[in-house]
Amino acid sequence: MGQNIQYDFGMIGLGVMGSNLLLNMAGHQFAVIGFDKDVQKGQALEAASSDVSEVIKGVSTLEEMVRSLKKPRKMMMLVPAGKAVDSVIESLLPLIEQGDVVIDGGNSHYTDTLRRVTYLKPKGIHFMGMGISGGEHGARTGPSMMPGGNMEAYNQVKPILEAVAAKVDGEPCTAYMGKDAAGHYVKMVHNGIEYAMMQLISEVYDLMKRGLGLNNDELHDIFGRWNGGELQSYLIDITEDIFVQKDDQKEDNNVRLIDLILDKAGSKGTGKWTSQDAMDLPVAVPTIDTAVSFRTISGYKDERVEAAKLYKNEIKKVSLDKDTFINQLEDALYFGFIICYAQGLAMLYQASKQLGMDIPLHDVVKIWRGGCIIRSKLLNDFYKAFKENDNELPNILLDKGIADIIKSKEDSIRTVIKEAIDTNIALGGLTSALAYFDAYTTENMPTNLIQAQRDYFGAHTYQRIDMPGVFHTGWISKEEKSV
Repeated sequence: MGQNIQYDFGMIGLGVMGSNLLLNMAGHQFAVIGFDKDVQKGQALEAASSDVSEVIKGVSTLEEMVRSLKKPRKMMMLVPAGKAVDSVIESLLPLIEQGDVVIDGGNSHYTDTLRRVTYLKPKGIHFMGMGISGGEHGARTGPSMMPGGNMEAYNQVKPILEAVAAKVDGEPCTAYMGKDAAGHYVKMVHNGIEYAMMQLISEVYDLMKRGLGLNNDELHDIFGRWNGGELQSYLIDITEDIFVQKDDQKEDNNVRLIDLILDKAGSKGTGKWTSQDAMDLPVAVPTIDTAVSFRTISGYKDERVEAAKLYKNEIKKVSLDKDTFINQLEDALYFGFIICYAQGLAMLYQASKQLGMDIPLHDVVKIWRGGCIIRSKLLNDFYKAFKENDNELPNILLDKGIADIIKSKEDSIRTVIKEAIDTNIALGGLTSALAYFDAYTTENMPTNLIQAQRDYFGAHTYQRIDMPGVFHTGWISKEEKSV
């Protein structure tokens, strides 16, 4: 197995993602080595690489992996976020030296990544946080990768990342995402957008399934048609496939699996992080917030069953023409997708400035076009918009080209929401998307009343539209007026 080989890249953690990334790198002629305490995982890695066995190796000690890497060493850990990452760092410190690059490719919270960057910088170790999207298949065939940190470190790993990333029009779906913890910040927001898009798709599905009474074959055909048009995206693509998947737990069963899956969504917390950090900035991401909340509500299954018995809110059928309504749903979903992206990108814009990360938004949407879960045809329009606005676009809705698209879909989403209200089908995501749009495009919001209330009960002051300055009024209560 070439005992004297000096390897280009090391991987700590040989789970499915770590192994597939190494196989991807080896397939691009990089000599790679992976460490896992589980000897069988290292053996499985080598067994899966018969065509590139001379440049890939699995080992069961961290010391052997580090010793076998070319200097300056380049390595990545794919271990669970949290204490496991800190533990690996402490195990590495006696083995590595100044100038080495350590990448955390897991879903760590950006604040943890920033802490680790600060901790390792005086020791001369380059620590990078990198978001990876595309799942296990993407890791093997080409993911979207979002590295952030020190530019010197990025330049060292750039050739490897660009080689193994997904490609769109010949361009790799990876780029430098900015300083310090920018890579994990961008991935966090990516996941928040993912939550929101999935929520919108589920709502449209509900309207067609229960509101129109469509069967799974019809839903499969509709999502297939949508995926061939404006809505072309990974999430629409896999949704099309889901409707024809049969249950594989029973023999000779023609029941579709989708109808047997419990309506109780899981979550790994990244959507929640997006909502929490958006509030801290602050930036409004109500559709992402709603998606997180609806997953939480889905977890209250027992309570929902009891509430359904108590309130007996029957689902009513959509009253509009079926084909017309399906077309309106397509437009409404497209409108909603734009708003999901708009909220996430606005968050990145503000975070980049406030946290000093210098995130290049045009590169963010560029590398999201392939490999990642939220890839879509729509991102080409966003890439064009950011390039035309020199990356200084606080909200994608301010671009004239995007505004034209939004205007063409606006009537449809309003019709869909009005119809959904009468069906008793919950449409929290689409409704929040429209409310965000209406608020963002409103010159005068009713917040003047809120400011008056705040000043009335708490002397919080207010500003005026007719003169500069900050004001407080001695509001006269009903009790005082009666005296």
